[in-house]
Amino acid sequence: MKKLLFLLIPIFSFAQKSKPVSLFNGKDLSGWEIFGTEKWYVENKNLICESGPDKGYGYLATTEKFKDFELTLMFKPLANGNSGVFFHSDIVGTKVSGWQAEVAPPGNFSGGIYESYKRGWLIKPPKEIDNVKMNEWNTMKIKVVGTEVTTWVNGKQMIYLNDSAIGEVDGKIALQIHDGGGIRVEWKKIKIAKL
Repeated sequence: MKKLLFLLIPIFSFAQKSKPVSLFNGKDLSGWEIFGTEKWYVENKNLICESGPDKGYGYLATTEKFKDFELTLMFKPLANGNSGVFFHSDIVGTKVSGWQAEVAPPGNFSGGIYESYKRGWLIKPPKEIDNVKMNEWNTMKIKVVGTEVTTWVNGKQMIYLNDSAIGEVDGKIALQIHDGGGIRVEWKKIKIAKL
């Protein structure tokens, strides 16, 4: 009688990554929607945001919603440069709900996670690991899987956060310009891979 040999292979759950797609085509704002009166436009194949006459909050949001993803982009803070990247967000007028990965001048917690109009700062990276460069291109990566968020700036991990509320919803990706006036940030190479 022949013996049957069974090979037991453990099964693990991995987040499968789709091929990254560009959210910004370098020509116009196709696939995006402006909220507020602040300025969003394309110049030299880069996406520009800057304060308008109202000096208020402004958002540029994707028309598509995303749940689990890996987002990469480049940003150049100019002048004040206080901005951010929202995810799982919804916007009415200039009031946003969702979570923001901070984009700011050096020493102002870029990569930290802030929840607008609710709990505020959820996690800030230590100031000593801040590596943002003013007037230069910086890279940011945001990975969201279920309840977990990890951010990197210029290749260095800034934070890891596990928050059950994040896993309960999906929403738009939205770039923010802060209120107060005098702000200008440039963006390019905005790509997303669904997980």
